[in-house]
Amino acid sequence: MLLGILLVIQILVCLALIGLVLLQRSEGGALGMGGGPSGFMSARGAGDLLSRMTWILGGVFFALSLTITLVSGRVSGGSAIDRLDIEAIDPSQLNQAPAVPAAPAPNLNSPQPGDTEALEAPAAQIRNPFAGDEAPAADEAPPPATP
Repeated sequence: MLLGILLVIQILVCLALIGLVLLQRSEGGALGMGGGPSGFMSARGAGDLLSRMTWILGGVFFALSLTITLVSGRVSGGSAIDRLDIEAIDPSQLNQAPAVPAAPAPNLNSPQPGDTEALEAPAAQIRNPFAGDEAPAADEAPPPATP
């Protein structure tokens, strides 16, 4: 129950943080550089408010992340490493590939139910003009594409 509430709060903080970052104006000199006296209602003052709110929501996001990690560790009874049964592992079987039975390959040439006859693909024909192969005859050439 507590974990679900914390996850919902985490998602809401994350969405608010995304919105605040997208609202901020790109100035090129971020991280508190530049400055000078500015009022609250000026463009720089609004930027200061957005950056302060971003820092606050970022701190809340990280604090919630740590809290969720601690709560989920207590709910599940420890970490995943603590739940491993290392004594049951046989070291001689670690590097062996698992034995997978080979499935019989389907016969593609046999007619399938519902087919009237077996279908065969035509053989591939590759012509290489650099190796001396002839170009297709004029009656075999496809018509030119119209623009």
